[in-house]
Amino acid sequence: MSIVIALAALGLLMLAAYRGYSVIVFAPLAALAAVLLTEPAAVAPAFSGLFMDKMVGFIKLYFPVFMLGALFGKLIELSGFSRAIVEAVVKLLGRERAIPVIVIVCALLTYGGVSLFVVVFAVYPFAAEMFRQGGIPKRLMPATIALGAFTFTMDAMPGSPQIQNIIPTTFFNTTSWAAPWLGTLGSLFVFILGVVYLERCRRRAKAAGEGYGNILRNEPETPEHIALPHPLLALSPLVLVGVVNLLFTYWIPTWYPGHYPLRLPGLPAPIDVDVSKLVGIWAVLAALLSGILVVLITSFRVVKARLADGSKTAVAGAMLATLNTASEYGFGAIIAALPGFILLADALRVIPNPLINQAITINLLAGITGSSSGGMSIALAAMADQFISAAHAAHIPLEVLHRVASMAAGGMDTLPHNGAVITLLAVTGLTHREAYKNIFVMTLIKIAASFFVIALFYTTGLV
Repeated sequence: MSIVIALAALGLLMLAAYRGYSVIVFAPLAALAAVLLTEPAAVAPAFSGLFMDKMVGFIKLYFPVFMLGALFGKLIELSGFSRAIVEAVVKLLGRERAIPVIVIVCALLTYGGVSLFVVVFAVYPFAAEMFRQGGIPKRLMPATIALGAFTFTMDAMPGSPQIQNIIPTTFFNTTSWAAPWLGTLGSLFVFILGVVYLERCRRRAKAAGEGYGNILRNEPETPEHIALPHPLLALSPLVLVGVVNLLFTYWIPTWYPGHYPLRLPGLPAPIDVDVSKLVGIWAVLAALLSGILVVLITSFRVVKARLADGSKTAVAGAMLATLNTASEYGFGAIIAALPGFILLADALRVIPNPLINQAITINLLAGITGSSSGGMSIALAAMADQFISAAHAAHIPLEVLHRVASMAAGGMDTLPHNGAVITLLAVTGLTHREAYKNIFVMTLIKIAASFFVIALFYTTGLV
């Protein structure tokens, strides 16, 4: 019965998200309803001590990233940089190449270490411009961005700096470059199938006479009749964000010790700041500030008239996106603490093959919690020793365990209640009804990819 309660809470939240209800409202309602049915006396303590604690912790860490990412994306719109990039790409490749171009741009940014949330804000302005000029339905845009940002460069490509590729290193004593052949071939599997599917949708929509769309929300606000900058100048902030992020990731640990004692005259005692956990966030913030400064310096005359209103719109959007995702984070924490979730995780231990066991377990837990990193962390914390001993017995390199774990984490996590999916739809101005179907196809391809990699290992021995 406890498993049914946990799954019912998940189903309620997914249904609410799909029907367009606020996740900020329904995430705590669904989670606390499950607590009520499990341990009635724990409802209020679970809300304040677990849900709100996790929610506020997420906001504390990531709101600056969301805010600067939204501001950066808005300035890319207002400056005309997005339109300049699009016009250059259209001249070079044609209007019908929008989908692979957007996928590749998203992939390069995430592989460069840019947070997938930042990529959504940064890429949307010129993705919208490309889709509009190419007459491609806007409803295909979220799946296109998701394919580039939420899939292979997040966890399959060897060397990816994203957290989904880093977590397994602490459990299996591997590096981010683990199983390079499997990771690269798995990435090609996802990229090719995803682009083929989306291109097929584009051609069918074109044959049916469907264009970009008429009911549009949150469209980019590039002023008309402005002098567009040179494409290389327009591209420079995006490149700079990736480069500065990478540089600061290496520089910050050399400037600060693992823990920094913050001493200020007004503090009664020093505050211990764990810098090791903040390096990635600080690096992204520095990168976004660099990009914002470049746009302002090079196009202030163009953006100054709408800078005040544009910044207010960006901050409002960032606040909504942060609260949506933070509510999902709190929901996942509650569900992971329920007895039904623990029973389900324990039941998955009986699968004999360590690779298949790992793929199924992490996929399911990531789907239930709505978090790839959360689901993988829970699974590996509970079962890593079992996976390692079974792998040694079957002569499976731990690098393969690493790659399967990271790829499985990015599978079922993108169900309708996932925070990144909700943020993506909010930024693009679309609803689950309008666009989630195609995102779900990317989810299915990504789930299949982890099993494709397992089959590839057993048939070829590649690592």
